[in-house]
Amino acid sequence: MVEKVITLENISLVDFLGTGNQNIKQLAAAFPSSKIISRGNEIKIQGQTPEIIKIHDILSSLIDHYHKFGKLTQNSVNRYLSTDPLLDDEEVITAPDVIVYGVKGGMIKAKTPNQQKLVDAVAKNDLVFALGPAGTGKTYISVAMAVRALKNKEVKKIIISRPVVEAGESLGFLPGDMKDKVDPYLRPIYDALEDMIPIEKLKYYQENKIIEIAPLAYMRGRTLNNAFVLLDEAQNTTPAQIKMFLTRMGPTAKVLVNGDRSQIDLPRNQRSGLMEALHILKDINGIGFVEMTAEDVVRHRLVRDIVNAYTKLDEERRAAKEEELAPDGEQPRGYGRRKTFETVS
Repeated sequence: MVEKVITLENISLVDFLGTGNQNIKQLAAAFPSSKIISRGNEIKIQGQTPEIIKIHDILSSLIDHYHKFGKLTQNSVNRYLSTDPLLDDEEVITAPDVIVYGVKGGMIKAKTPNQQKLVDAVAKNDLVFALGPAGTGKTYISVAMAVRALKNKEVKKIIISRPVVEAGESLGFLPGDMKDKVDPYLRPIYDALEDMIPIEKLKYYQENKIIEIAPLAYMRGRTLNNAFVLLDEAQNTTPAQIKMFLTRMGPTAKVLVNGDRSQIDLPRNQRSGLMEALHILKDINGIGFVEMTAEDVVRHRLVRDIVNAYTKLDEERRAAKEEELAPDGEQPRGYGRRKTFETVS
């Protein structure tokens, strides 16, 4: 009798083995002449060589399935045990517009036309700027595209950064090391990643620097190559910071810059680096620009109305300021007017 041991790494045992090890019991029932024993994160197979090879191949397929879809069902096991191991239902219904599957097997895809423009722009360009108000899914869709690129082996790592700027209030002294101090600012990114990557695998990726989440200041001096790089909340960068970030771009990098022109938290006398970059880079071929609006808000229906109300107020204030600054007898100058970008390639 031959014995083989398979170690389950970066896998939630409950999600993989099933309640009461039901998935493994189902596999064992299909091979009564062999022994399949699950202990901790190890699966021990005992039997004759030909059957062990077959069981090992099925388990390997089930592990790959788990890493792709974040779960393993009895239906999945049945299909891999069949003579014609079709893909599970989640794979059968895969549509071209699916970006990635979440940890519970749900499909993550663009929900609005402008979100789809963002997906298309990233496919066509190595550098993309995405502008839009809160709730339009900029961060979530961007993280999903980064995870897809990593899973498809288009890149070797994901690097996600944002400037650490307090949103109009002082948080005071924060205890702990540097990670403890900056993690609250990066929580939206962690939330998105945890929706798309099983927690054990995400921890492995972070420990091995396959996924890096860090403040913008940590980017200085680096060359970001063979990576999907996301700069979030870029409206809070200074001109020097965003120039530093953009010039880190290596020859095989994908870079996505997200920002919300209506939520600039910089001091009043400080220019936004994102706004300056949009003006300077608007005519360069190979850079994509996508503008989202209140119509793309995917949060509570009231968020769209709130965004529209504040946008209207900003436009009224801008118009009043231009009227005040215009010389007598001249039309108000258009400096500071909002420019809407379409996706360009």
